[in-house]
Amino acid sequence: QVQLVESGGGLVQAGGSLRLSCEVSGSIFNIKSWAWYRQHPGKSRELVARITGTGFTNYRDSVKGRFTISKNNAKNTVYLQMNSLKPEDTAVYYCNDFDVPIGSGSWGQGTQVTVSS
Repeated sequence: QVQLVESGGGLVQAGGSLRLSCEVSGSIFNIKSWAWYRQHPGKSRELVARITGTGFTNYRDSVKGRFTISKNNAKNTVYLQMNSLKPEDTAVYYCNDFDVPIGSGSWGQGTQVTVSS
């Protein structure tokens, strides 16, 4: 059973930065692709960024150039560095195995990010 523990969220002013962390246990971490997702109130969860086992990354257009996904295989941890935050980035952020469908599977509790204008 994979366990995911997200942390690092908080309240920040527009233009500020946050670094999210996701500790993963119960999975073969280093060969899988991992992703960060976010869910705005009343909306579906959406993919924000993905990192493959070999370190290839891709991002949704609205966060390109501002967010950076990375991972530490020794610590089984995925990170999301978020810079130049905007109010529209306000959401609950989750991480998961990229192969887990958004609408199913096991998810962590997420971490709330709130960006004030």
